[in-house]
This record gives sequence, structure tokens and C-alpha cells, in this order.
Amino acid sequence: MKVRTVKTIVSAQRVNMGGHMLDQPLPVNGIYSIDPFLLIHHWDEPLKPGGKQSELGVGPHPHRGFSPVTFIFKGSVRHQDSIGNTAVISAGGTQWMHAGKGIIHSERPGIELVENGGDQEFIQFWVNTPAKYKMEAPYYLPISADDTPKIKKENAEIGIVAGEFESKIGPAKTYSPQTLLRIEAEEKTKLQLPIPHNYNTLLYILNGEVSVDGNQAKSKDMIWFENNGECLELEVLGPTRFIILAGEPIGEPVASYGPFVMNSQEDLQQAVKDFHSGNMGTLKEKFDS
Repeated sequence: MKVRTVKTIVSAQRVNMGGHMLDQPLPVNGIYSIDPFLLIHHWDEPLKPGGKQSELGVGPHPHRGFSPVTFIFKGSVRHQDSIGNTAVISAGGTQWMHAGKGIIHSERPGIELVENGGDQEFIQFWVNTPAKYKMEAPYYLPISADDTPKIKKENAEIGIVAGEFESKIGPAKTYSPQTLLRIEAEEKTKLQLPIPHNYNTLLYILNGEVSVDGNQAKSKDMIWFENNGECLELEVLGPTRFIILAGEPIGEPVASYGPFVMNSQEDLQQAVKDFHSGNMGTLKEKFDS
């Protein structure tokens, strides 16, 4: 298989999102999106004990037209939404939500983390949805660590969240072809990872360091690969955790405004109207404390 080369490596920017400081590798430095991936946020901050669940995390807010996805690495995330779902996903799990024609949800830490404090780390990324599926009914899928298929490869463990990878199929339902992986590897591990040649492909490093195509990338770097091969080849230089986001480009116009991602300004205006008129439902949160 032909090995892909590196298009660019960018470092995440530290950004303030509603009072929450986090690392943002996408969009960054003039790279507004990498079809079908629109945004990547990396949260890695401990919580002090004794807080109030109702005052932590992110309260009710709407989405339409894409999938906000959260990989949890430390701690927990409690999800509630306007279509009746409530779930807590802990380290190793994934919160998968397709916003479709509209949903309101909240994202809070689990009650044990709220009461006792501790590390909380997760990545949320937004995946665009093709126009023909944007107005489908929303759905939510909690995926635990145990529900995530895994394979051992060299001195690495690879979790398959979506798509097919070396005979394993991830449980998440995507609306365009994707391969989404979460990987932990030991020092000096050499990996060759097959990825369809037409998939736009990103590698983001939570912590550690890798060498790829004659380049070294470190914690909070995003590697964007050229679409010129069928596999990624890399060497892990120390204990490292990273994710692979690979997907077939949708190739449609993108119009976005806050929590809505559509294909035109008219669609966005309708989304805002629908939200304010209550057509995306309502969410009255219930708390564990």
C-alpha cells in the first residue's frame, strides 16, 4: 500500500468558549474545515470537588444539520436531550448524537465527578451531514468503552468508533463514509493504518509524540494528510494517545451559524426561527444533586 504524506501540521489554539478554556485544532490558522469535519475541541481540565451539577458543563442548547460527537478519555459526561434521552458515559466511551432537524441537549459532568472532583478530559468534534439527511429525525447513541470494538496492533490498542477497520466495525451510525479511531500506543511502536485513499484524514495528538513522513508532532498538534495513499505510517516516540478522523468528503456548500450547520443562509434563518418557535422541542433538565 502506498503511504500518505503529510499536508500540514498545526498546533491547537487556546480558546475561550463561553467561559471554558480549551484547545482548538480545527478551525485554526485559516483552515476553516476539512470536509466532512467542521470543528475539534479538546477539553482537559480537572474539576474541584463539591460543585453543583447544574452549574457545571454546558446547559441546554440547540443543534441542527450535523453530528456533534464526544470521545471521553477521563471523567464522565452526562447527556440529556429534548427527545427523552439521559445517559452518563465515562472514560473510554463516546457520546454520539445526530442533530438532524433539531435537538436540544445539555452536557454536564456525572454526579460522582461533581461530588468527588477529579480529571476530566474529552474531545468533541463536529461532523457535517449531507443535505439529504439534515432534516431527518435526530437520534442519540451512548457507546461505552465495553461497546467499542478494539484490536491490538504492535504495542497499541485501537478502538473503532465508526466505520470498518481491519475486520472490526464501529457501532456509530454515520451519514457519510467514515473511519473514526481512538488509539493508545507505547513508546517505539510503529504503526501502519489502512485508510481509504479518498478519505480526508486527520490525526490529533492528546498527549505524547509521533514521527510521520519525516516530521515530528507533539501534544495538541493536528496532522492533516494528503490524499495520496492507502495507509498512514507512523512511529510513536513515547506513550501517546491520539485519534484518527477520516471521512469521505461530502462536497456540498456549508453555511453555519452558532450551533446550526446547513447548506444556505435561508436554511440557517429557518433553523433560528424553528428554534425560537419551539419546533426543536424543549429540555427541562433533571439533576442528580
